[in-house]
Amino acid sequence: MKHLTYLLIFIFSASLQTAVSQPSSKFSNNKYINEKGDTLLYRQLFPDADTLRKFPLVIFLHGSGERGNDNEAQLKWGVMNFASDENMILYPAFVIAPQCPSNMSWSNFDRDRNSTQMKLQSSPTKPMQLLIELIDKLKKTLRIDTTRIYITGLSMGGFGTYDAIMRYPKLFAAAVPVCGGGDISKASAIAHIPIWIFHGAEDPSVSPVYSLEMLQALTKAGAHPGFTQYPEVGHFSWLGAYSDPLMIEWLFRQRK
Repeated sequence: MKHLTYLLIFIFSASLQTAVSQPSSKFSNNKYINEKGDTLLYRQLFPDADTLRKFPLVIFLHGSGERGNDNEAQLKWGVMNFASDENMILYPAFVIAPQCPSNMSWSNFDRDRNSTQMKLQSSPTKPMQLLIELIDKLKKTLRIDTTRIYITGLSMGGFGTYDAIMRYPKLFAAAVPVCGGGDISKASAIAHIPIWIFHGAEDPSVSPVYSLEMLQALTKAGAHPGFTQYPEVGHFSWLGAYSDPLMIEWLFRQRK
């Protein structure tokens, strides 16, 4: 019985250490509520540095499958790469991962069902509006380098990334849309923003044509976007994108 007690204590201790060491535990659990009572759930990663210097801010937008109100699902894909020990040492930053409520979206595009053409609508979705309000608040309360605010997202979040930079082109220093799409008629408005586009060549959910057309439109507008299309890859192109050390290094070099 004594040995069993020791064994149970050991298992519990090991389980506790595993839970504590999980990257998700590095993200604080937060809630933004505006004056109207509208709420946006979000998780936040803080830079591991006790200094007076300012740090970049990374905004991460999840895909449609991670919508909800548990304030946990948005950590499933991609954003954990920013919380690795190596990246937190090399690229200390504030990272915000908001969660979009069910049946809502980050972007507000009018889509043509017969083509990949999209038109940016005049007003943002409520989650996007709340996100921008949150960013404005954090700029005032945290040591954020406002010349280094980055945004990235996958799938629904990739569309949201385009929506954000098209609505607020002076806010962001760089963007990484992954398997997303946007309004190519707005390319000239975002041509000054460093952008690296990622997509899977065999994506059955979001056609790579969205990214290819945006690449072409940005290039015609005088931009020099990065573009990575993974051969023999479907919708999960974010697995390669967020584990690419060259992308991470490139992102944190960008400044307004």
